Amino acid sequence: MIFCRRIQGSNFSDERGGLNFFNDFDMTEIVRMYEIAPSDTNTIRGWQAHREEKKWFYCNAGSFLMNLIQVDNFDAPSQTIHPKQFLLEAKNPSVLEITGGYATAFKAQVENSKLLVFSNFSLEESKKDDFRYPVEQWVAKW
Repeated sequence: MIFCRRIQGSNFSDERGGLNFFNDFDMTEIVRMYEIAPSDTNTIRGWQAHREEKKWFYCNAGSFLMNLIQVDNFDAPSQTIHPKQFLLEAKNPSVLEITGGYATAFKAQVENSKLLVFSNFSLEESKKDDFRYPVEQWVAKW
């Protein structure tokens, strides 16, 4: 089944500080994670796709505009597919879950943004399931 969904988090604060939590985020499939910290707000990172690999994205600083394309043919994808767009913001904690079958591209909206990425594939498995397309492949609003 191919899908993307937002898992809404919550936050709490008191005199000791604050915390974000995700009680509905089941992490049993996750085998690795990494953090992306773009050097500027002009660079678009993408398009990168996976047939099978599942990923979860969490913005823990700043904000990111994410565009997703459900790929119809990994060897020769249609250029007329319209992206789904999501805004991930640290001030509104949520996790974007994306199954295999999608291409992603994203751009930081403010300086010093950071994006945590979780995956259900090892790095070696991910490299075998990696498809890259030029930024111009699909028209997206940034």
